[in-house]
Amino acid sequence: MSGNSIGSIFKLSSFGESHGLAIGGIVDGCPSNIELNEADLQHDLDRRKPGKSRHTTPRQESDQVKILSGTFENKTTGTPIAFIIYNQDQRSKDYNDIKDIFRPSHADYTYQKKYHIRDYRGGGRSSARETAVRVAAGGIAKKILQKYGIEIRAYISQIGNIKTTFDDWKYTNNNDFFCPNETQIDEITQMLDNIRKEGDSIGAKVSLHISNVVAGLGEPVYNRLDAALSFAMMSINASKSVSIGNGNNACEMLGSEFRDEMRGNGENETLFLSNNSGGILGGISTGQDIVVHTIFKPTASIRKEGLSVNTNNENITINIKGRHDPCVGIRAVPIVEAMAAITIVDFLMLDKAKQI
Repeated sequence: MSGNSIGSIFKLSSFGESHGLAIGGIVDGCPSNIELNEADLQHDLDRRKPGKSRHTTPRQESDQVKILSGTFENKTTGTPIAFIIYNQDQRSKDYNDIKDIFRPSHADYTYQKKYHIRDYRGGGRSSARETAVRVAAGGIAKKILQKYGIEIRAYISQIGNIKTTFDDWKYTNNNDFFCPNETQIDEITQMLDNIRKEGDSIGAKVSLHISNVVAGLGEPVYNRLDAALSFAMMSINASKSVSIGNGNNACEMLGSEFRDEMRGNGENETLFLSNNSGGILGGISTGQDIVVHTIFKPTASIRKEGLSVNTNNENITINIKGRHDPCVGIRAVPIVEAMAAITIVDFLMLDKAKQI
């Protein structure tokens, strides 16, 4: 199986399955002398981990990360950083009844067609459990970005038909939904409680802001920064749509409305009057905030009965037992941040390599 690595200079390779002994990764290309310890990685892992509230899967995983190599006296050495996260709360028996059934809107069917074998326990390699590895690697990337003053933050901008109002970043880590205000929590809670009682699920949109990025990151044509960020976001489980800036509304706008007009401030600095392009023009950063929106589909594993086929191509009905998120997009917030951090660090290093 290929396709388990991302990045050119700052590269992450991940391994492991949902119900295996452990998951983990190797980060190659990290500069030396970056202060780093396991607590730096644990913060975002705790934000992502399951079982934190009734609105996420009740699977209980501590997600304690152990760094195996690449550091000495709490500093990176410039050698590959290997880390591991042991699985602790697998319940493989939950999947015995569906081992010969293709779950609708899962990777069961495509994995079977491609590899002619699949780990049916929790989806195996296709499980969102693998994203814990990305979050740990993102913690390393964020430590590097701190040296440049670059800040990466995300929040839930929509759950179902509820569009959240952005009030302040301080709210996003003070509730179960990464909601950027404190006035819509009850409304979101009630909606998710109702959906969970019905045995159903709902989708969500995660909005990402990358601040203090210098102008000039990215390449024209094929190695565009917006293309790389879109690739990173679409690699996350359950992501189905990515837009940059105000891209989703671009088809409804006039050119006079969408274009980001500019003015000089008289001090050799150019000011943009809007940011509809999301901080990227021609595949290259403008120096404005980079804004990326990612939409996550509703969780496919639900109790409501649905139609599918088994491995003999016989028609069956299915309702899925087990422990699943009523809205998988909620826990995607730190994953989106991690994938953005990995991408931006890689582009920073590519840019520095060209200056030699």
